Amino acid sequence: MSPSEQQHLIIVGAGQAAAQAVQTARQGGFDGSITLIGRERYPPYQRPPLSKKYLAGELARERLWLRPESFYRDKDVRLELGVAVERVDRDRARVHLSDGRALDYGYLLLATGSRPRRLEVPGAELRGIHYLRAIDDVDGIAADFAPGRKLVLIGAGYIGLEVAAVAAQRGLDVTVLEAADRIMGRVVGAEISAFYARYHAERGVHIRCNTPVTGFAGGGRVEGVETPAGRVPCDVAVVGIGVVPNVELAEQAGLACDDGILVDAFARTEDPRVLAAGDCTRHPHPLFDYRVRLESVQNAIEQAKAAASNLTSAPRRYDEVPWFWSDQYDLKLQIAGLARGYDESVVRGSVEQRAFSVLYLREGRLIAVEAVNSPRDFMAGRKLIAAGLAASRDDFADAADLAALAARAESARDKDNNKDDKD
Repeated sequence: MSPSEQQHLIIVGAGQAAAQAVQTARQGGFDGSITLIGRERYPPYQRPPLSKKYLAGELARERLWLRPESFYRDKDVRLELGVAVERVDRDRARVHLSDGRALDYGYLLLATGSRPRRLEVPGAELRGIHYLRAIDDVDGIAADFAPGRKLVLIGAGYIGLEVAAVAAQRGLDVTVLEAADRIMGRVVGAEISAFYARYHAERGVHIRCNTPVTGFAGGGRVEGVETPAGRVPCDVAVVGIGVVPNVELAEQAGLACDDGILVDAFARTEDPRVLAAGDCTRHPHPLFDYRVRLESVQNAIEQAKAAASNLTSAPRRYDEVPWFWSDQYDLKLQIAGLARGYDESVVRGSVEQRAFSVLYLREGRLIAVEAVNSPRDFMAGRKLIAAGLAASRDDFADAADLAALAARAESARDKDNNKDDKD
């Protein structure tokens, strides 16, 4: 391998993590060559607006780009778009592309992301059944949207409910089918689920929980969704039942995987030349006693920063509090932390006025906050989770401004840090 190849960074994937890695590497002084390889024909772009403003026709395609193409030219980054990496040869430090070429690397960053989980039932191949992950997916869905058409959404997670909100506002007849007993059950608590179920129902969305899908019906094009309770008529269906991390390339290369590529707190695999970041990874986190795989923009950005820092003289640990968001109608849901294993919950604000938050506590410490149109509680909650402040349930419930508790926590943490420094 030539000296230039030893400093060649290849990034596999063209999403949020890939774009951030380019920026962090160059800002950190990495002066080797960079090649970014993406299966889609588009430069790295934002995915959250796809199910919201882009689907609604309120955002032009070019405004999805994370950076203009001139950014990559200015940073001396070669974009290889519309081509896939089919195999990684770690012994030779080489990737093999779908067009027959092979490229040597000094460092390899796997930012392969995730893909929609497929619904394997009879009739799943019918036209008019869509999945939502990429620009072309949304273009196909939007072409099928027309006022008065019957839309069935399968899965009541973020994607399904965001699409439901857009469709209801566009005048479609919307039904949501959810196999679990409540909507967004994997990501929020019961109070938030009940609130969003009511809000959608008030806007004409029909939500059916405890309703698994057993098949699709139609003659060439979908005409109905089969359930144990009978057929639900539809003109178009969108499936949103979660995602699967793209780990096949890592597995083929012999890297450890377990529902994600296993990395350390610096986004490193067991191979010192191979890093990984984004939806495709599972990593340790100081706030949790288990490895986590996070599907969020924040995770992609922060983990990509950690990965790219390995190319410079200043490696950084990824230990930020995870956070997420969802926009539905005029509601902004913001979540910090993970509400797993809580023993108490506290509701703050006004559910009736659509501005409230739910705090989740474990042994007197805040481990998660879910805020609806309550950005102050969300921001303060992030700080409190990071600080690990112990307080009574009444303190969390009665504080006029949660930021006051956050300020106390930060002050106490600063005092402890100063004491440690003196010791």
